[in-house]
Amino acid sequence: MTGQYLSGKRFIPLPKERRALTDRKLTIKGATANNLKNVTVDIPLGVFNAVTGVSGSGKSTLINDILRKALSQKLHRAREKPAKHKEIEGIDQLDYVVNIDQSPIGRTPRSNPATYTGVFDYIREVYAMTNEAKVRGYQKGRFSFNVKGGRCETCRGDGILKIEMHFLPDVYVPCEECDGKRYNRETLDIKYKNKNIADILAMTVDEAIVFFENIPRIYRKIKTLQDVGLGYIKLGQSGTTLSGGEAQRVKLASQLHRRTSGRSLYILDEPTTGLHVDDIKRLLQVLQRLVDNGDTVLVIEHNLDVIKTVDHIVDLGPEGGDGGGEILVTGTPEVVAETKGSYTGDYLKPILEREKKRMDELKESVSS
Repeated sequence: MTGQYLSGKRFIPLPKERRALTDRKLTIKGATANNLKNVTVDIPLGVFNAVTGVSGSGKSTLINDILRKALSQKLHRAREKPAKHKEIEGIDQLDYVVNIDQSPIGRTPRSNPATYTGVFDYIREVYAMTNEAKVRGYQKGRFSFNVKGGRCETCRGDGILKIEMHFLPDVYVPCEECDGKRYNRETLDIKYKNKNIADILAMTVDEAIVFFENIPRIYRKIKTLQDVGLGYIKLGQSGTTLSGGEAQRVKLASQLHRRTSGRSLYILDEPTTGLHVDDIKRLLQVLQRLVDNGDTVLVIEHNLDVIKTVDHIVDLGPEGGDGGGEILVTGTPEVVAETKGSYTGDYLKPILEREKKRMDELKESVSS
């Protein structure tokens, strides 16, 4: 697959058309934190935005230190104090700001894709509704590995035991009592379609989609994990074992479940770090879905495969440090590509020319 992207047989295409801007926007006024030079800039709402520029040009200060913190403070009563600026107009047009980073989905091994996305609640309900569970008087809580009753008490539902090595790193081994399955024998006796609850947690997302295809609310939640390219991970895989990119996509999948009002802003700081080109392609499809739902996506990004696909760019520079902190240009990738003095534009221009040529060739081959 890597070779196909290198040869050009596979590629991330340009969007068929870029979304038009409306009157809805945020306006950051008088940003002077760090190296920002009294910056005032609009962030359009309802579109896919990218903030670009060389390292040290002021991107993170503008978006993470000012915009995100100010929105979190206003919308969610967060205690974070935004960096120095005069004001931000248009906040009343938003209800939520969501920061989707590559940090783990949980601080302990108990957190996993099934619990994080909420689908495990529905799965536990299915097991509680089986005839055998009803006969035994088992409720939904019986199938949780976080509380007493159904879990293995030797490992307390972890499935593993920690052996302290004092002067060496701790060692984790499977629990001998439950054989790493997290539950006691009585709980594992309850089966749905010949599978117990531990068998479900051991399934990959792809396997679970087939298994639960006739239960819509479970199927839909699991399907979003597959849609973001995580069909290979296990539902019960410990959140601490997921890579940064995988954790980020689990978070995105959980957002796709939410009913949208078009009043959410998603902020991602260099989301493509560590991702293969094919993973980036899947990630972009998910981000575009969020915008298609009416919400706003804003990425801080250097990757030209991402930058070329957005609707609107805010380019900072021209240099890093004291030589940066200014808005060079705002507009579509095509506008930025024609802007003199923009390093982003210099690199973006040949990319856009290549992609448009490639798209024209594809159209000709289809028509012929």
